[in-house]
Amino acid sequence: MRVIILLNAAAGTAGLPDIAALEQLFHDAGLEAQIRTTQQQTIVSAAQTAVAESPDVLVAAGGDGTISVVAAALIGSPVALGVLPTGTLNHFAKDLGIAPDLPAAVAVIADGHVQNLDVGTVNGQPFINNSSIGLYPHMVNHRRRQQLRLGRGKWLAMFFAVLAVFRRYPLLQVVLESGGKTFPRITPFVFIGNNRYDMHLLSLGGRSRLDSGELSVYFANRTGRFGLFRLMLLALFGRLDQARDFDVLMTRELRIDTPKRTIQVAMDGEVRTFTPPLHYQILPRALKVLTPKNRWPAAS
Repeated sequence: MRVIILLNAAAGTAGLPDIAALEQLFHDAGLEAQIRTTQQQTIVSAAQTAVAESPDVLVAAGGDGTISVVAAALIGSPVALGVLPTGTLNHFAKDLGIAPDLPAAVAVIADGHVQNLDVGTVNGQPFINNSSIGLYPHMVNHRRRQQLRLGRGKWLAMFFAVLAVFRRYPLLQVVLESGGKTFPRITPFVFIGNNRYDMHLLSLGGRSRLDSGELSVYFANRTGRFGLFRLMLLALFGRLDQARDFDVLMTRELRIDTPKRTIQVAMDGEVRTFTPPLHYQILPRALKVLTPKNRWPAAS
């Protein structure tokens, strides 16, 4: 098995893994892996170059943003994606059942068990976890400005970003279209997940599977800060389905239009600018991923 590893030198908070130790882990697992260190701004080109070399496995070592970029280069390819979760949150790895423990993650890669998993897209741009418009992209932009200007850590910067965004409380005027139905809304957010998410405190829960061939769409009807706080309480007690001001939609395709000339869209934790309308689709089982055995039963 020929393995290439792309190691994001900027991922996570624990620093760069020891390359010699990582090589030894793969050697002990019976694999000879070529490790390539890359920077955030060069991951796209590094992934494309690696895919063109046709390895058996291309491993993304980093957080969700790194894995998302590498996965995008592998969609429809016979090359399998391996995951070494060295980022901060590692949502994708958690949903795959891969612990943030390098020996265990290397063992999953060496085992060679491949599953074909879904990928979401917005205007042709892929995401492996989720995408959103509204509150979250504003929070990410505020957080990054504080990190750059004030040198704050990621979590402290996000805390102040949440306060700043809730103080302004921007609302979106949108029209959602799916399955021949139209949903006009004025809402603080629209969240689109690759497969169904559990929602806790309006934040990410886990996904029970990644191959059901559906997008999950969550959006609040027009509500003020108190209404959003009420939604958070319902989510905390597992009763979000009782919220009259909160809707959940499962679909294979979604169109979102807005009067805005451009709109900020979060995709796997990164924020990009798009021109509306936004066209979301699911690509069923378009990505080959190395996962623990028996992670999911066969999809119906």
